[in-house]
Amino acid sequence: MVKFSINVNLCLFSQKYKKPKFIQCFVFSGTGDVLTGDSEGNILTWGKSAADIKTLGKGAKETYQIMRQTRAHEGSVFTLCVLQGGGILSGGGKDRRVIRWSVDLAPERECEIPEKFGAVRTIADVDGEELLVGTTRNAILRGTLSDGFVAIGHVDELWGLATHPSSNQFLTCGHDRQVCLWNGEEHTLDWCTTLEELGLCADFCPTGGVVSVGLNTGRWVVLDLQTRESVWEYTDGNEQLSVMRYSPDGSFLAVGSHDNFIYIYSVTDSGRRYTRFGKCTGHSSFITHLDWSKDGKYIMSNSGDYEILYWDVAGGCKLLRNRFESKDREWASYTCVLGFHVMGVWLEGSDGTDINALCRSHSERMVAVADDFCKVHLFQYPCPKPKAPSHKYEGHGSHVTNVCFTHNDSHLISLGGKDTCVLQWRIIPGGQSNSLDRSTSASSTSISSQEPGM
Repeated sequence: MVKFSINVNLCLFSQKYKKPKFIQCFVFSGTGDVLTGDSEGNILTWGKSAADIKTLGKGAKETYQIMRQTRAHEGSVFTLCVLQGGGILSGGGKDRRVIRWSVDLAPERECEIPEKFGAVRTIADVDGEELLVGTTRNAILRGTLSDGFVAIGHVDELWGLATHPSSNQFLTCGHDRQVCLWNGEEHTLDWCTTLEELGLCADFCPTGGVVSVGLNTGRWVVLDLQTRESVWEYTDGNEQLSVMRYSPDGSFLAVGSHDNFIYIYSVTDSGRRYTRFGKCTGHSSFITHLDWSKDGKYIMSNSGDYEILYWDVAGGCKLLRNRFESKDREWASYTCVLGFHVMGVWLEGSDGTDINALCRSHSERMVAVADDFCKVHLFQYPCPKPKAPSHKYEGHGSHVTNVCFTHNDSHLISLGGKDTCVLQWRIIPGGQSNSLDRSTSASSTSISSQEPGM
């Protein structure tokens, strides 16, 4: 990598122009001049000067002085980018504009970035027409000055995560109202759609053709993966939904809500038609996690007051009073953070909210944990004894909100909260234990065994 820098001692500010408080960026133009963007909204063109170098110190050979000042933006010019043909792109902070300039700095075209994405911080040229724009609100936008820009990935807190039952795809949703389907093999975004409300949870139907997404208003939608269109919509209560979970054979859908109820639906037509079957009533706080038994007859659930309850769905959504009868029941998935099989994941002195999510691998050999301290943990499963040993991994810059294994346990997906980051970890087999290697990231390049980011 070749790096360039400008020694500010070799730059002479002419009294003809107001000296800016900060120089925010610089590029070399096609003619060899230096262009800088400053905190006053100007693009300054610097040329070589014949000034007396004796006043500049030993070793100085040439200096630059301002040859031209071009008014470009309201507020700071945060970034400059030179195009292949010699044109220039500039990005503004306060005005959120991207402007294309000719070689002689005449404005040609411009586009304003929507306010929700923040100010422009960096610009990259894709092919001379298509651009990538990074913003102050952690958004990466792709588009053109003519057609506008759309976000790649998420720009706000993430919570919803689901992996496809038969392919290396996974779906994410969050507070930015975007639902994104990612390709874990190609490290690309397959598609993205925007909902009317915040997306908080999701699950794929076992058939793999549709996915259910729970929203913050009590409404949930079922999206077709091919058309991205909604094939079913319904509302349960007026509180946010926290978990969507299909039964192993796809004949039922359980919807966990912050109104303390679990709504059960019969599912037909490959996940495209739903009929209310019943409602599980008995929790005294909001539902946080739930899982189906392997035979699809029972549900285990957790709530906000750290309660574990078991339900006989086939018998009419009845609460099972003796929970020890369910101690050895086999579960199709294990995402409940409280349960007989995962008591060892809780560190001594942990607050009940320290663990946000948990997921058992499909092989039933591992369990991954997402915590409030930016860490992903990997335990052996089951881990019923206190202080169970684990591997601990860093990568997120915020609390980790969710984790989920891919369909063949080759990778683990983790979501960050405020860092809005999706990390893909590769599972490294190792005898009786396994470990993780962070292989890709949906919003930043990765470390360790590096692969291209999404």
